[in-house]
Amino acid sequence: MEVMEIDEKTFKKLFPNLYREISEKKMHISIDAVRTSIEDGEAEAEKCREAPSMPTVVDYLRRCENDEEALEVIEYLERRGEITNDEAVKLKKQIKDHGVRSFGSKKEWGYYSEKYLRDLSP
Repeated sequence: MEVMEIDEKTFKKLFPNLYREISEKKMHISIDAVRTSIEDGEAEAEKCREAPSMPTVVDYLRRCENDEEALEVIEYLERRGEITNDEAVKLKKQIKDHGVRSFGSKKEWGYYSEKYLRDLSP
């Protein structure tokens, strides 16, 4: 895989909106709690989701089949810089201690279509 290097000034000129989002940390995700019960996780997830939005790390983890898959997702998001190393460590610890379902029940295929598009059907 080839890696393209670019200085900050050029990056800012070529991609002003992306540069602003990165510098303002608009996609920054804070992890401020560990939920040890599925019911608590579900309640918290539902109260934050009135309308569709960009998926969070928890949304990705809730699609995982098992703990191993969830750990792979965390490593991927950390490599991409979407979560910090500290956040990755906290998430991995929660999975190790409580399992991936501690983030909420598994979101099955069609979850978003059912939740957000059902009212749009003729």
